[in-house]
Amino acid sequence: MSESVRSVLFVLGIMVASLAAAMLIPALIDLNAGELQSAGAFLWSAAGCGFLGLAIAMAVNTEKRDLTTRAAFLVTAGSWLVLAIIAALPMRFGGHGLTFIDALFEAISGLTTTGATVVTGLDTRPPGFLMWRAILQWIGGIGIIVTAMAIWPLLGVGGMQLFKLESSDNASEKVLPRAAEIAAAISLIYLSLTLICAMAYAFTGMSGFDAIAHAMTTLATGGYSTRDASLGAFTEGGSDVVAMIFMLMAALPFAAYLMMVRGRPAALWRDPQIRGFVTLVVAAIVAMAAFVVAADIYEPAAGIRTAAFNTISVITGTGYATADFGVWGAPATAAFFVLMFAGGCAGSTTCSVKIFRYQIALLAIRQHIISLAHPRAITPLHYGGRPVPPETVYSVLGFLFAFIAIFTLSSAVLGAIGLDTTTALSGAAATLANVGPGLGDIIGPAGTFQPLPDAAKWVMMANMLIGRLEVLTVLILFTPRFWQS
Repeated sequence: MSESVRSVLFVLGIMVASLAAAMLIPALIDLNAGELQSAGAFLWSAAGCGFLGLAIAMAVNTEKRDLTTRAAFLVTAGSWLVLAIIAALPMRFGGHGLTFIDALFEAISGLTTTGATVVTGLDTRPPGFLMWRAILQWIGGIGIIVTAMAIWPLLGVGGMQLFKLESSDNASEKVLPRAAEIAAAISLIYLSLTLICAMAYAFTGMSGFDAIAHAMTTLATGGYSTRDASLGAFTEGGSDVVAMIFMLMAALPFAAYLMMVRGRPAALWRDPQIRGFVTLVVAAIVAMAAFVVAADIYEPAAGIRTAAFNTISVITGTGYATADFGVWGAPATAAFFVLMFAGGCAGSTTCSVKIFRYQIALLAIRQHIISLAHPRAITPLHYGGRPVPPETVYSVLGFLFAFIAIFTLSSAVLGAIGLDTTTALSGAAATLANVGPGLGDIIGPAGTFQPLPDAAKWVMMANMLIGRLEVLTVLILFTPRFWQS
């Protein structure tokens, strides 16, 4: 067995064992609540998966554990799938009425922080089950930050090389040590913001349990709630205002927070993607609020608040809802569909295309138009005060093309399965962009994905994984050259 394979298996083994240890938290919560079947499923899953993970890690343990580029691709792609299968076990066997496909769908949606759910009756579900869903999203949130900041920039995935924190001559060959350094710093910031968010939720009147669960899913921009009414069940205390603040904070690059902690507070606003994101959010909120007020859907104060919350939730891909915006009319439905493809900043917990890729693509188009008008002119492309090499532009454009192609293909497949046009299009968009709820009567903010046929759920599960792994990370695994020695 090669050192590269041993390194991949070692990392996956440690991840499986760590996820198994996390199962003890919902197990204890359910034991305390007297939910013995659910608690037993968590305990047995923790024991079995913990043993499996540690056995694999010990069997392939080696002193040399540097991940090569190829191994890093395998770890980032394989970890989400393996962990999702492990995470689904206690949901399948805990007496929650979920088939294996539904349990796997819920686990993938949780870990990818999509927030699309097949579960109904959340108000009466065991507390450990609800906390497990929140934990999965919280883990997925920190996981995506670390890979987006430490792994993908070194691999040049989708233009992420723009966001290398530090250069390294051997970065393409040795990924793990740098990732560990970044993970430690970012995890502390992520944990701190989660605790602050939980305290803010508790201040608005949420119970301690609800505050912790919602803080986890807010910072992860995941959107799983403990109530069927989502955040709409807590708006009287002002929890929706807290959610808006922390959804926006989670949509900003955590690298900027790291720089602020290290004495560079101006780094937050100097980032062009942050300025672009803020501009988009403000413009979208103003337009949506003006529409709902002009259409007499809400009074001005309620309209601004409701429009702001749901607009931020969709742009950041969180998936919370305080209203069924599917009944606001065709203009609002079309606007929310477009906003699903926005996303936040690179190095955040958000999803979808992300702002910087649109900015790079527009700069490239502008450069091309100038070159057509002035063939001899030299117009270098700069972003954030730094020159953008051609390979980065190709990476961004390649990502955009692949994203659109997969969205088109998955929409067509969902339509062929039998879904109506609105459900097929919005379902493909919501899962590939990791937004959560779609549009329409079935999977809209007031519905769930449970009624969909199993074939559609498989397509959407694939979309969630592909979208969360920045598309190219998955597609490269299907190229023959990747597997050549």
